[in-house]
Amino acid sequence: MSAAPKVTALRGGHVTLAAAADAFLATARTANSNTHRAYASAIDRTIALLGRDRPLADVADAEIGTALAELWGTSAPATWNRNRAAVTSWLTWCQTKKHWAAPSVPAEAERRKENADETRAVAKTTIHRLLSRRDIPLRERALWRMLYETAARAAEILALNVEDLDLEHRRAPVRSKGGATEWVYWDRGTAHLLPRLLRLPDGSARTHGPLFLSERRPVPARRPGPGDICPRTGRARLGYDRARVLLEKYAGLDLHQLRHSAATHLGDAEIPLQLIMGKTRHKNPRTAMRYVKPGAEAIAKVTEVLAPRRRTH
Repeated sequence: MSAAPKVTALRGGHVTLAAAADAFLATARTANSNTHRAYASAIDRTIALLGRDRPLADVADAEIGTALAELWGTSAPATWNRNRAAVTSWLTWCQTKKHWAAPSVPAEAERRKENADETRAVAKTTIHRLLSRRDIPLRERALWRMLYETAARAAEILALNVEDLDLEHRRAPVRSKGGATEWVYWDRGTAHLLPRLLRLPDGSARTHGPLFLSERRPVPARRPGPGDICPRTGRARLGYDRARVLLEKYAGLDLHQLRHSAATHLGDAEIPLQLIMGKTRHKNPRTAMRYVKPGAEAIAKVTEVLAPRRRTH
């Protein structure tokens, strides 16, 4: 006689959404600060909409789908997929690791197709014109310039603290996607802006705390941890979502386009792929090649080779 299938009893009917979120965000899978910040943002916004103190077991699948649609339904596919994946990972962990009665992301809230955009790289002249505009605040110009010159991921730069900066050698250590600590380097443009960004109204300069700060102090209910608060100003670290919204507002671009553009411009300048990989810190040449396709300017220039030779007399 065959053995009956093993059935795992569900438990945790008393666990609230907030408690379940805190438990998940304390696990090793979110130990990386960039990963933690991205997951926490998506999950916190979702449970705030559903009710932080509601029992996890009382939430229906359809409510999860409705919350995702309300928060990110009109966002770009990549934004939808990123936040949906964070919520899915959290709920799956609740079900499989803790065996709590928890909802799932419904089938209709499916992952969206991300169409490849062959125009993601922005022309060099467009970027330099953007960064010289006088109507853009110093913080944004410094952030965008730093993202372009370092070719780093936005989350890596937003996670930097003032004490991380090696201003003399124009570099800083960042925690990369795989968890390794690696150096990113910037040039004169960023070096010129950073001291101005760090200067306080009394003439002194910030020496510790988040490099890029929010406009206002956080309200007590949403106050982040001590590591994300400036000890001099009391303002919080600038979040990814806010930084993304501001670049969209001023230039109609997304943050990743600055990194993509930097890699493309290096390729246009005929920099060897190995050096471009060192700059962008990609480990796989096939991955790096997605970013170093020749840009429109380079293709237009090489087309000149096909033109008839000019007469010399």
